Amino acid sequence: MSIDIRIGKEKLFFFLYFIGIMLVGSILLTMPFANRQGSMRYIDALFTTTSAVCVTGLSVVDTLSLTRAGQAVLIIVIQLGGLGIIAFSTLYLFLPRRRISIVTQGFTGDYSIPSFEFRSRSIIAQIITWTAVYELAGALLIWPKLASNGYSLFDALFHSVSAFCNAGFSTLLSGMESFRDDPLMNVVTMILIVAGGLGFVVLQDVWNVVRRKKLHLTYHSSIVLRTTAGLILIGAVAFFILERTHAYQTMKTESQVIASFFQSITARTAGFDTVPQSALSSASQLVTIVLMFIGASPGSTGGGVKTTTFYLLMLAAIRYREDQDVLVDRNRTIVPNSIIKAAAVIVRAAIIVLVATAILLIAENIHNHPVTIETAMFETVSAFGTVGLSIGITPYLTDISKIVLICTMFMGRVGLFAMAIPHSRLSPERYAEAPKADILM
Repeated sequence: MSIDIRIGKEKLFFFLYFIGIMLVGSILLTMPFANRQGSMRYIDALFTTTSAVCVTGLSVVDTLSLTRAGQAVLIIVIQLGGLGIIAFSTLYLFLPRRRISIVTQGFTGDYSIPSFEFRSRSIIAQIITWTAVYELAGALLIWPKLASNGYSLFDALFHSVSAFCNAGFSTLLSGMESFRDDPLMNVVTMILIVAGGLGFVVLQDVWNVVRRKKLHLTYHSSIVLRTTAGLILIGAVAFFILERTHAYQTMKTESQVIASFFQSITARTAGFDTVPQSALSSASQLVTIVLMFIGASPGSTGGGVKTTTFYLLMLAAIRYREDQDVLVDRNRTIVPNSIIKAAAVIVRAAIIVLVATAILLIAENIHNHPVTIETAMFETVSAFGTVGLSIGITPYLTDISKIVLICTMFMGRVGLFAMAIPHSRLSPERYAEAPKADILM
């Protein structure tokens, strides 16, 4: 009983952590010091803060309409959101006089390889260190380019933090679209997005192999890297073929290749774009929706159903046979429970997206602002996957639809994780099993 109560407290903490940041951030953004126009509607401030803490990037106001103080509030919220589930939640549990619980070890275990399960303090320190290194390195690399275009070091740091946290907010005029043909800005931004979306465990694992502290990557790191690389490559090829004579037709071949890879990478939770999403063909928008739904990897700053979930379901779909009790992949046994968990995540995510899309369509039609189902689906999947890409309707949505997207972003970032937390780490011993159900499929 005490364990169940404890788990309830942990879930409550995660919700309160994000809700607290959303409320404080939204209040600050409504203050005159945060806006060049003097004030912001609370619903717009709440939407912007939720998008920031959930590292989504969908926005109903232009980031440039914020003062430097307002932009500073935004980037702090992004940083807290990007690291919240992994670093700050575990750090909270290590405040003085608090003991590490079974649940805490469970949380940390979800974001680490088994050998690090009982060194959570070290994990948190490494998470913060990796974050600082990537964000500062990214800012310093792009600063000369931005400085030559009239931007400050603050803008470089804002862009780097937003890219690594997969947030998609930008203080650059026209965002990354104004740097569409610039190789340096594109490459650095893509590296930051991918690094943030891989997960700290994978980055650490790769680093240990590079330093020869270990010989091989873990199975988790292996499938994350292979799935990520495959999705990036397949997406880039698809966008290149579909848009070469469409949205990319005025671009040089080199720029077309860069734009294709950028679109493939940013669609999996980053939110930046070098080509407006409304300019893409319907086929490319469909590919983008699929990539947004899949998202980044476990333990990362990104959202979505995660690459490992996608990998397990594809593995089961391709290799499953009725005469097998388990799946074997690369000399590793995949237990049925893992497949069930992956399927549950997909179904829960699909339900959230479908319900949000339906409510958004109804709300907009009631207010005589008809939206096509394709556009509504694009916006809701972008919100759920905490991506931030938009066809352009978000600023013009009704307040009801904004609330729907706020809830969708929150569920995509916090809800699925909370639902994945087990109800108990101890299960009663089963002395008998219920009869097996025979179902035709």
